[in-house]
Amino acid sequence: MSQLNQTELQNLRHLIGAHDTAHQKLQAYAQQATDPEIKKFFEDGAQGAMKTKQQLLGFLS
Repeated sequence: MSQLNQTELQNLRHLIGAHDTAHQKLQAYAQQATDPEIKKFFEDGAQGAMKTKQQLLGFLS
């Protein structure tokens, strides 16, 4: 894999942080939800955000 320049690295870090924040918020929303369908919606979103974060972290290795 090619080396990332400073701008690409900074953008990648911002994206990783944004997906981490989304994951945390969606998890919190899921914990507060009482409707099973809404709870699952937030849990699925949190899982997707974590998966994307992990994929983005792969670019750092």
